[in-house]
Amino acid sequence: MEKWFIASKRADFNKIGEIFHISPVTARLMRNRSLTTVREMQRYLYGSLSDLYDSHLLKDADKGAEIIKEKIETGKKIRIISDYDVDGVSSNYILYQGLKRCGADVDYKIPDRVEDGYGINENIIEKAVEDQIDTILTCDNGIAAADAVAYGKEHGLTMIITDHHDVPFDTDEAGMRKEVLPPADVVINPKQEACNYPYPLLCGAGVAFQFMRAFYQAMEEDESQLEELLSMLAIATVCDVVDLTGENRIFVKEGLRRIKDTQNIGLKALLNVHDLMDKQIQSYALGFIVGPCINASGRLESAEKALNLFLEEDEEKAKQTAEELKELNDLRKTMTENGVKEALGQAFEYEAKGDKVLVLYLPECHESIAGIIAGRIKDRLNHPAFVLTDAKEGIKGSGRSIEGYSMFEEMMKVKEVFTKFGGHPMAAGCSLEKEDLKVFRKKINENCTLDEKDFAKKVQIDIDMPVDYITMDLIHQLSVLEPFGKEN
Repeated sequence: MEKWFIASKRADFNKIGEIFHISPVTARLMRNRSLTTVREMQRYLYGSLSDLYDSHLLKDADKGAEIIKEKIETGKKIRIISDYDVDGVSSNYILYQGLKRCGADVDYKIPDRVEDGYGINENIIEKAVEDQIDTILTCDNGIAAADAVAYGKEHGLTMIITDHHDVPFDTDEAGMRKEVLPPADVVINPKQEACNYPYPLLCGAGVAFQFMRAFYQAMEEDESQLEELLSMLAIATVCDVVDLTGENRIFVKEGLRRIKDTQNIGLKALLNVHDLMDKQIQSYALGFIVGPCINASGRLESAEKALNLFLEEDEEKAKQTAEELKELNDLRKTMTENGVKEALGQAFEYEAKGDKVLVLYLPECHESIAGIIAGRIKDRLNHPAFVLTDAKEGIKGSGRSIEGYSMFEEMMKVKEVFTKFGGHPMAAGCSLEKEDLKVFRKKINENCTLDEKDFAKKVQIDIDMPVDYITMDLIHQLSVLEPFGKEN
């Protein structure tokens, strides 16, 4: 069942149209996206790199830049640790290229999804110590890894965290929250309470890019050198499904504008294998063609395969790797279709029993596609859904949520059932002991305050528009609203 809502935000659409030389219909579409001032609309329509916020506003960015600068000057070894998804691969690439060009002794490690799990852990710390690494720099992970960060500090490592995920918190007896930050030398995350950065909705690669801007200024390097990294940042921003508003919108627009002129041999090979170089490339291509191939690497093999592709300098090797990633993604699609069929059977059963949050257990499912399957179930039934499968230790999986249900917040309420968890309001990952599966299902549902009306899909209608409003000029004008994606 769907509920349709017609937006009723008011403004002088004719006047807005005159200011920006657009149709009143297009002006209404902008106003419906919560833009209220001429400045906001100007930035939405024509925002460029000059409209990016000052990277020094990102808490600890300057401190992190000075530490990295000192490490380079003294020849210390730096290791970048990222997540294994598109955002993780892209942030790793941005940091690696940014530091390498400034003379850093830097390498990278992307955890194996099955062997290591998400983010940094004690094994990764021990390997870094064994390799005589001095500094660990994370991206797209680390904010929830307090134990691993403390372990790194105990072993004499300098720990710099860059992340964008929600900050974990404890709740006292009075119900007051206190955020729990990892004991790192530096924590760069726009979502921490003490950070006054004006736009906290960046993806991991967005945080990494802004950190590199601050670092290049500290190194007195030409910041424009970072512009060639914008295409990778655009891919990460679209694929991590962050809001395409504000700075994220600028990053995607600027990245798309440059993507066909990329000098990155690997990215060019990935575009060519999908015949995209001869087509107009928009956010759809990033989210549904390019991104899934990068993700398939981290899901079915190693995400380092994708990162190595973007660092490849041999065109033939790049072409071969790009084709292999496409084949991996085709295999992933088949596995996903089979998993969705099995998951739907369970989902209908639990929904009929009255479960509001669907906790599905697919023991044979490849853990790398649990999140995709959870997303499909969520889309089909409009219930929050978790898909869990057997792992090396216990069970693990991913969840996808609906509007009005913050998955991370709700998981915090039952955090005692997890051995590990983290995420956002709309998506999360977790690990737990197999014997706690039923306890998790029971507790997460007992705490759920959603009711029937929340499970009706909400369809937002911009305008109830007479047919004679539609002209070819209006159709062409809609392109000024691109790039399209979440919240746009």
